Amino acid sequence: MRLFIACWLFLFILGQAWAGVLTKAELVRRFPAPLVVGDKEVDVPVWPLFKQNATATDLVGYVFESVDLAPIPGFSGVPVNLLIAINPQGSFLEVAVLSHHEPVFLDGLGEAPLFQFVQQYKNLSLKQNIAIGARTKRAADTTHADIDGVSKATASVRIINQSVLASALKVSRKKLGFAQGRDPDQLARIRMAVVEKLSVTQMLEQGLIQHVRLSNKAVEALFAGGPGAGLDAEGARDPEGIFIDFYLAYVSVPSVGRNLLTERSWNKLRNRLDEGDHAMLVLSRGRYSVLGDDFVRGTVPDRLLLKQDGLPIDMRDLDLELNLADTASLPTENNVVLRIISQAGLDAASPLAFSLPITRSKGIVYPERITRNVDLSYRLPARFHTTPQGSDASWRGTWTGRKVELLSLLAGLALLAGALAWQKRLVRDSRQFLWFRRVFLLFTIGFIGYYAQGQLSIVNLTGAIQAAMAGRGLGFFLFDPMTVILWAFVLFSLLMWGRGTFCGWLCPFGALQEFTGKLGQWLRLPQWKIRPRLDARLKWIKYVLLAAILASSMFSSQLTDKLVELEPFKTAITLNFVRAWPFVAYAVGLLLLSSVSYKFFCRYLCPFGGALALLGRVRLFSWIPRRKECGTPCQTCRHRCEYHAIAPDGKVDYGECFQCMDCVVIYASDEKCAPLMLDIKRARTIPIVRATVEESSNAA
Repeated sequence: MRLFIACWLFLFILGQAWAGVLTKAELVRRFPAPLVVGDKEVDVPVWPLFKQNATATDLVGYVFESVDLAPIPGFSGVPVNLLIAINPQGSFLEVAVLSHHEPVFLDGLGEAPLFQFVQQYKNLSLKQNIAIGARTKRAADTTHADIDGVSKATASVRIINQSVLASALKVSRKKLGFAQGRDPDQLARIRMAVVEKLSVTQMLEQGLIQHVRLSNKAVEALFAGGPGAGLDAEGARDPEGIFIDFYLAYVSVPSVGRNLLTERSWNKLRNRLDEGDHAMLVLSRGRYSVLGDDFVRGTVPDRLLLKQDGLPIDMRDLDLELNLADTASLPTENNVVLRIISQAGLDAASPLAFSLPITRSKGIVYPERITRNVDLSYRLPARFHTTPQGSDASWRGTWTGRKVELLSLLAGLALLAGALAWQKRLVRDSRQFLWFRRVFLLFTIGFIGYYAQGQLSIVNLTGAIQAAMAGRGLGFFLFDPMTVILWAFVLFSLLMWGRGTFCGWLCPFGALQEFTGKLGQWLRLPQWKIRPRLDARLKWIKYVLLAAILASSMFSSQLTDKLVELEPFKTAITLNFVRAWPFVAYAVGLLLLSSVSYKFFCRYLCPFGGALALLGRVRLFSWIPRRKECGTPCQTCRHRCEYHAIAPDGKVDYGECFQCMDCVVIYASDEKCAPLMLDIKRARTIPIVRATVEESSNAA
């Protein structure tokens, strides 16, 4: 029953929808008179802003939180939450940071660059193409705006930009009528099961591939009669030469991608897209390239723009090299794959308006930029998409995209659960058990830790507490499927075996410590033997640290962010030791300490281990086998236990047991377990004694 209740509560908590942290009172403080904050609306989580104008009440705009509408996971796995205000024309009134967990801004650059970055959105419009970190910053106009990025925080600011635009676009479509009244939650989806065999010629005829060919003469005609005319000397020398020969394909549509690409390239593309994402393949040749000479891979190109319903949608370079199945019919000189994330709300059933801006510069010191656009429309035939329907939660795409990793994790957890359930078979051969444990710990470090980034942490608990205190759910965990699955298994293991399953088998940093500890013993480094009384006192430290961290999470998130650094997990596992030197020195120091004092951090300092020890008190089974001689008089297991988890009377302290199973191996060994060795000896001698007695009686 306890297992059922715990699992039900866990799933219930994770299933809670996103909800923001702002209250009306807080918004009134942020937007004082003459502005009036209305009540939060039911259909969309926004607050209207009004202003009294004589006898009329005018709508000034809407205020909302990005986490309510586009919870895009940040670099730390937790979405940045932004306060955003837009007016009825789609211009930003304000963008501010409410909360974030981006490592580069917490302990690297500081928060000032982050705050300065989001302030740049003020007075910009959703109708502009907003580009970050352009090498040559252009003056903003009605179609575009360049804002400064943050050095060494490229990934974080891109995610923040996507959060701002995706959430604001959703509000503008829902409340401001920017999508001609279309409900942004009602989106058509690509039919992934529909795959037709089509040639390049057939795809061109059906509009699945759009083709634009511009000669130098045709481009010159675009600028005729204006200040940009006659500025292309190279084009004037060869008017019939190719300026650009351009092909555009909706390559994430199976009937397009599987015909255009080789099988290997198609699979590579699918593995890079989350559920609900879209991808466009651009092929070109000629003097003019969609990317440009100064283009930075992985960013948003400014030479190809996309709008839907009059609103710009970002397309980001996937930095992916793909091979064409038909290299004779299409250009191969320049190709780029552009990704549109699911949160952008692209509707596969509505027309896509692409624009190829061509810019000329006039003047030397302060050149005038003259731009002409070549427009093309792309509409996907109805047979390739579903009818508009409710948008799936974006976290589902994360699960689908990591399917192979999740299946590998589930296989590993199933193997571990089976081994622990049938421990007698596992420890029958001590050498075999030793190799099983070593290999599984390498799996924990390499796959769970460094590859899949599945290090559970006290941050999971503080994040849950802060979300609960703010009145919002814990749905953000769903954006990290490794964490969800590991937590589900850990909760199960706490009920079955206690704390030790995670701390002894599934903690990547704990496994690193175990190997450094064994290495120190192998190198015969002097080992620090801690006396039992001091050991018992030191073990209380982790509970004190746990209490301090959990208490701080209820009152000060800033203090919590500092205290959780007592865990070296982020430095050693998440950031792979690529961090400021004090953090690296701390993590490396703990590993070195474990080589002379076995798993010192785990035993005495780990607040997360302390939390699991407390939660493990609901354990259903005392699974470590004991004999009546254990403790009285036999002390073999107690002396061999490097965690000091066995009392002199033989009782196991499951709160301090790391499930290394050394004592279980001893228990099953007729060469190590003294009571078992004695039982075997007695079994061999008793028949001999009885036979001697019977022979004596017969002789008499």
